[in-house]
Amino acid sequence: MQKQRVYSEQIDCLGCRLALSLAPAHVVYENEWVTCLLDIEPFSEGHTLILPKQHLVEWTDLDARTMQNVTEAATLLSRVLRRVYKPDGITLCQNGGAFNELTHFHLHVIPRFHGDGFTWSEPQHEHGAAARLPQTRKLLADALQARSDKEQLQRNGD
Repeated sequence: MQKQRVYSEQIDCLGCRLALSLAPAHVVYENEWVTCLLDIEPFSEGHTLILPKQHLVEWTDLDARTMQNVTEAATLLSRVLRRVYKPDGITLCQNGGAFNELTHFHLHVIPRFHGDGFTWSEPQHEHGAAARLPQTRKLLADALQARSDKEQLQRNGD
């Protein structure tokens, strides 16, 4: 594996230090793009984090190659976790924005078991989103179409 340059932003970032082996971690897998390590507060045995070695914060910051390596690592870990722990399922979870406590992109790979207590809770406040599904679909579909049209124009040099 080629040695990476370490920049000051990476020294200040715990996620970078973990991904670059500059801080202690229980690393289970790595390649030149990502490091996979055990969560220090695991939800279950084998709960693993995938961190890119490049300092990235949000899902939308990942370039195609990093995204590919994160996805491949998630698939590899899921297969191994299924074989080793025989879970009832695997949950992949990524928290962004104010919910990313590490301030470095990381994807959780969590072996799950019936009755393990992991929950997807209902909203604490009624927001009415279910009643607006048709409007929400149109809003998002239109925004995606406008983005597609803009990208097509850019590709055509217009």
